[in-house]
Amino acid sequence: MNFEFYVALRYLRARRKQAVVSFVTVISVIGVTAGVAALIIALSLSTGFQKEFQERILAVTSHVNLLGVGGTAISDYEAVIGRIEGVEGVVSVSPTTYGQSLLESGLRQEPAILKGIDPGRREVFNELLKNLAEGDLEEFGELPPPNSIILGRDLASSLGVSVGDFVRAYVLRGELSPIGRMPRSRNFRVKAIFDSGLWEYDANWALIPLTASQEFLSLNASEASALELRIQDIYEAPDVAQKLKSLMGPGYVTTTWIELNRPLFSALKLEKLAMFVAIGLIMLVASLNIVTTLTLMVMEKNRDIAIIMAMGGTVPVITRIFMLEGLIIGVIGTVLGDVIGVVSVWYLDTYRVFQLEPKVYSIPYLPFHLNPSDLVVVSIVAVLISFLATLYPARAAARLDPVEAIRYE
Repeated sequence: MNFEFYVALRYLRARRKQAVVSFVTVISVIGVTAGVAALIIALSLSTGFQKEFQERILAVTSHVNLLGVGGTAISDYEAVIGRIEGVEGVVSVSPTTYGQSLLESGLRQEPAILKGIDPGRREVFNELLKNLAEGDLEEFGELPPPNSIILGRDLASSLGVSVGDFVRAYVLRGELSPIGRMPRSRNFRVKAIFDSGLWEYDANWALIPLTASQEFLSLNASEASALELRIQDIYEAPDVAQKLKSLMGPGYVTTTWIELNRPLFSALKLEKLAMFVAIGLIMLVASLNIVTTLTLMVMEKNRDIAIIMAMGGTVPVITRIFMLEGLIIGVIGTVLGDVIGVVSVWYLDTYRVFQLEPKVYSIPYLPFHLNPSDLVVVSIVAVLISFLATLYPARAAARLDPVEAIRYE
């Protein structure tokens, strides 16, 4: 142990005649600890929201969508899929249809988005299986009329149905009759219920086989509303979309999960930055306690400093002693804050302590996720602020005149 570090530790551990200094030292450590722990929890909350929304959204939607210009149907989609599958980064392509419908069960009616999916493409079911709350996907699309339907949890609850019950669907693309255009209707049997965790999807989506959807929505067997792509790297979605535009020409448009959810994720990133700045100010205030502690220490240790200088202690030695004192306070506070923050994040996320209203926030609880890079950044910033807080008191101690200090003792 070198001399400066030894003296710094002795000064921090000393109790005799230093009750005020010791108390302020403890307050300084607590201040740094509170700031670091609060910042870790806040950043984990913001990261948790972003991660949770991203995972839930991608579980029920595609990474990239290919659509016809103006919302027109894609004709001969199998040929289009054949061209797309050669694009670098594309893992799978699935045809789908969309249509607005009204679902009815008994005396209850609920609007819904009717989505047709291809039962022959297992990549579609791989994602659905992760979110099934009731039922199964066996023989989905293979049963004779009435065809199967998969409902979101909240939609099924609103209709008052469960697996095995029947619902009747209506679409506005009706058939002509002597009294005008009548809505088209069809009965479906509830095959399964999914729970994505996002109220927007669970309360509004209903999935039916692609062939039944094409017939119900008056589409040809070779037509699809869109082609949904899943890619290897979800953050490469804009690049893949650009390749698709170049490949398919002006008759098609693309959308990505990033574009469709840009306002949400932009707001979350801005919120995370605001949290970092706001709570970072708490750490800055806590660093002022370190300035106070070291200033009082310099006043208390005038005689000791003078003796060290009289014995050959140089200005850099005195400066390092008080810098090390501040750094020790900062490191102890940072480590304690890290431990408290990490444990708190684990507890709050594991036991879902804070519940939310899904209809308002789309998810049922406050998610917390600690990003290791956030932990490292917070720790470095806390120690850096603590170091900067030592500069003035350390320089003041180094400028002390040993003759004057000893004269008044």
